[in-house]
Amino acid sequence: MPNDFRKGPPRPQDAVEPIAAGSHPHDIVDPDEIGDALTALADAGDAISIYHRDNAEAVMARLLSVDPELPHFIIQLNEGSTLPPGECTFVAWLRGAKFQFKLDDPHWNALPEQPTLIPAQFPERCQVLNRRAAPRLETPLGTYHTASFVLNGKPYEMQLYDFAVGGVGMRCSPRDAVGLHVGRRLQRVRLDMGPGSVLICDLEIRLSRHFRSFLLGEQVQIGCQFQNLSPMMQDELHRILERLSTGRGQR
Repeated sequence: MPNDFRKGPPRPQDAVEPIAAGSHPHDIVDPDEIGDALTALADAGDAISIYHRDNAEAVMARLLSVDPELPHFIIQLNEGSTLPPGECTFVAWLRGAKFQFKLDDPHWNALPEQPTLIPAQFPERCQVLNRRAAPRLETPLGTYHTASFVLNGKPYEMQLYDFAVGGVGMRCSPRDAVGLHVGRRLQRVRLDMGPGSVLICDLEIRLSRHFRSFLLGEQVQIGCQFQNLSPMMQDELHRILERLSTGRGQR
């Protein structure tokens, strides 16, 4: 059965980039596992980014329904969108990991009188790449850790929600996320990671995703990677993370 698309049509800013060359994803080839993954995407109504081999810009869509018995699924494009003939790469976030597969269709024929609905066969292989290369610690409940920086003369202060040896996660309202796109370098960011735990560092934005919080409403999740940490700063980061981990274990 199709889901009810409670989240509304996927937006261009919801686009997920394909798995980068040189990454090490694992493959899914079992048809039942592929069917389960596609069904989970359809049930959640999450955005699917579709990249034609000759176009770097994503066509935004969702999975309307999945039939594991045939096996096939129905792609629902945004109103007015089309898929050019030929090979396309489908990318989405699934259970915290990047999920990707390719399909080659010479026509991408839509259903009769329904130009946004396109049937497709299950892929023979899917790739899954875990989002996080290193374990992360969520910020302790009841605390408020921040990332402060200046970009183009504008000061920013955002809430940190997790830390890792490779980077940090921040969140803010969409209004406060203007200008913070994937690939943006943030210089001399002040990370307040608890009493006496301050780190000044450079970050690169690697992930930007909209989500809805029950308490805060529409939010933007921003994942950042540390850039050019000196050995001294790396040692300090490890000490901070160890202190946070130890403190959590004592609660």
